[in-house]
Amino acid sequence: MNITITGNPFSIVIITLNESERIENLLSDIAKQTYQNFEVIVVDSDSDDNTRDLAKAFTNRLPDLTVHNMHTKGVSLGRNTGAKLAKHERLLFLDADVRLEPDFLAKAEIHLSASGIEVAGVYMSAKGLPLHYKIAYMGFNAGMYVTQFGFPTAVGACILSTKRAHHQLGGFDQEIQLCEDCDYVKRASKTWRFRFIPVAFSFDPRRLKQDGFFSTGLKYLHANVRRFFFGELKNNEIEYQFGHYNTKQKPLESKPISNS
Repeated sequence: MNITITGNPFSIVIITLNESERIENLLSDIAKQTYQNFEVIVVDSDSDDNTRDLAKAFTNRLPDLTVHNMHTKGVSLGRNTGAKLAKHERLLFLDADVRLEPDFLAKAEIHLSASGIEVAGVYMSAKGLPLHYKIAYMGFNAGMYVTQFGFPTAVGACILSTKRAHHQLGGFDQEIQLCEDCDYVKRASKTWRFRFIPVAFSFDPRRLKQDGFFSTGLKYLHANVRRFFFGELKNNEIEYQFGHYNTKQKPLESKPISNS
């Protein structure tokens, strides 16, 4: 049962590129949130499938939903565009393959209000995934917890911020192709108290499956070691392409989160 809770409203920014197989799942999760104080902004990078049409079909379940098309593709550009369009102070940036439990927003609002944190990371949930994913996610979450105190990292698929912080940071750096999310929280930590909050999100591990479980892990390890010693990856030193995954790959059957 959806309940309108008095509290800080969220502007939820979702970036998409050919996400027709996944956007409905995320929007359905958002429609089922127990905390109903939000708007939804879908920023699409000129998809050539019916992503935008599927998103627009949710206007009856998400009355405060808008869908925008960009003719220039870009992860950071999409998030920055959504932030400019946002009408609320509290921002939630999501990728289209994210899944949320019904109480995600309610928990996030409680922790953010209690802590005064403006930019926050969220842990990854391995619910419904095979054991080796669970072990890897535990290690990754532990690494993010430890590094938040000195050289913070985060998963851009689910990041919380505010318009004030986002504006003063200059948004996500559009020159960075890989680890733009880590750069964002690292810069935020120098001005605001960046921390992870004890909530979690799930996402489709399609990138891990397509690029290789260990190969992907090594790529991000390499990228962050490179960042630590030599600075941000602004010259595509480690190649990464937005939307490079196989869009025909079906989500795992165990992925959807129940709302029973």
